[in-house]
Amino acid sequence: MRLKQRSIAGKVKRKSIGGFLLLEAILAVTIFAVGVLVLGRCVSTCLAAERIKEEDGRARRALENRWAEVESGAVQLSNESSEDLLAPFLGMRMKTTRVAIERKNEKEEKIVGLFSVTLEVSWQSDGEEQSKSLIFYVYPRQ
Repeated sequence: MRLKQRSIAGKVKRKSIGGFLLLEAILAVTIFAVGVLVLGRCVSTCLAAERIKEEDGRARRALENRWAEVESGAVQLSNESSEDLLAPFLGMRMKTTRVAIERKNEKEEKIVGLFSVTLEVSWQSDGEEQSKSLIFYVYPRQ
């Protein structure tokens, strides 16, 4: 009789251990799957951040180039203009605004020809309008 009781107790013990092993395996697979999903999301976010950084750099270069063109006199300014940019700034639009500034010098004489220039570059990114601007002063060369 004692032999029979031991074998029944052993079977119950083995079944409960098997159930815990299955539960542990399911838990381990779940943790691994969540880890893989989180890692994938991190990679996706890093790629998006890199793309945004690249677009921002292109916009800054476009603004710096136009600023240098205006400062050197290579581009004649009008009160307001807008144009689509060519390669390597394809997909970007440059808006230029010029406003006359009325200031006086130390002798209280009016300064003629002083302008505030606003350059604004805009582009589409992930279906949203993005923009960057630069404001500077221009005094024409004599």
